[in-house]
Amino acid sequence: MKPAVSPQEDEPHSQRKVWLSLLAKASPARLAVLFPDLPEHTLLRRPEVGAVMVRGRMGGTGAPFNLGEMTVTRCSVQLTSGEVGHAYVQGRDKAHATRAACVDALMQTDAAAELQARVLDVLAAEAAGARQLRAEKAAATKVDFFTLVRGED
Repeated sequence: MKPAVSPQEDEPHSQRKVWLSLLAKASPARLAVLFPDLPEHTLLRRPEVGAVMVRGRMGGTGAPFNLGEMTVTRCSVQLTSGEVGHAYVQGRDKAHATRAACVDALMQTDAAAELQARVLDVLAAEAAGARQLRAEKAAATKVDFFTLVRGED
């Protein structure tokens, strides 16, 4: 049986999930602009291209089904100070995977606050803006259906 984890103990893992998600979804070119210089590191797992099975559910609650495969690139690095970073990114961009893994490793050091402000907060704001724009475009196409009561009934 898995031991219960308190919310305080799980908080670092939750934060890490957030930044790993931001890095994975970021445009490779945008991440390269925000984080141009890679720190000294050793490749624990060279960037590798592979595929993962994407699963879906009808309506979000139905029985799971295999939707298809998606190409991903993974990488693991270790900084000279010992921190290890991992990344999985969509597509075949090995530089993106390496850069994201380096950011993950640096987020475990004293440089985390500066990196959060310079890279991750910018990516989060841009992602929120893109979501808002997409929601506004979708709202503009919304059609409200209504029924008029006819006088015969």
